[in-house]
Amino acid sequence: MSYTFQTLKVTFSSQHVLHVELNNPERLNTFDLTLWNDVKECFMQIDGDAAVRVVVVSGAGRLFSAGIDFNTLSKINESEVEDFARKAYYLRRFIKMFQDSFTAIESCNKPVIAVVHNACIGAGVELIAACDIRYCSQDAYFCIKEVDLGLAADIGTLQRLPKIVGNNSLVRELCFTGRKFSSTEALNFGLVNKILQTKEIALSEAFKTASIIASKSPVAIVGTKHLLNYSRDHSVNEGLEYTALWNSAMLNSKDLIEAFKSSMEKVKPTFAKL
Repeated sequence: MSYTFQTLKVTFSSQHVLHVELNNPERLNTFDLTLWNDVKECFMQIDGDAAVRVVVVSGAGRLFSAGIDFNTLSKINESEVEDFARKAYYLRRFIKMFQDSFTAIESCNKPVIAVVHNACIGAGVELIAACDIRYCSQDAYFCIKEVDLGLAADIGTLQRLPKIVGNNSLVRELCFTGRKFSSTEALNFGLVNKILQTKEIALSEAFKTASIIASKSPVAIVGTKHLLNYSRDHSVNEGLEYTALWNSAMLNSKDLIEAFKSSMEKVKPTFAKL
């Protein structure tokens, strides 16, 4: 399967591990309409690619992402529609389009590891909040910038960050003030798993983790991500009921036999593509 996008560089770093790089460094990887669309199309394509088992996302250039492109915001607000209801309907379509881009990451059936270096601002935070695992370099800093632009964050931070961090008071402080917070603070309250000294070391660590995940049963990994997302948004009992239904089918996989056999024989298992 070919991955060709104007604002993304997509390559296989190793077998079954795909590297998706925000690749508009001259514009500081800001999110214009092209990048929004490329992210959505890329992850929809990844979702159906049996050769991919794990994805690593990073940013090219001197920083991860400076957030939304101001020209894009201006164009959206330049609608010539005068009727209030029709203008609201027009704007809602754009907001939903942006939301769908990052929801495509969250709903993609492959685990996604984000690697942040230097600045991760606004839409950058919303992107990594849709990922499964987050690493960063020591120089990374984060900012939920939207209040300084005169709007509430609307692409997923307000919905996802409280469930990632588990500290509603801190989330509200960060979202209300728009202040920067460091890699150390991000680690301490659980936004990132690890801080590595440099971007290169962080990427290396992410690829190492990705390779471990890619060696597991793809049926098990897909099911685990799907069930974690479902259970996050439902009660414990609903999650258990749904998991029982899901695994009543998935336990019929040959991967179960392969995993058991390789464990008994103390050899590395080999799993078929999904």
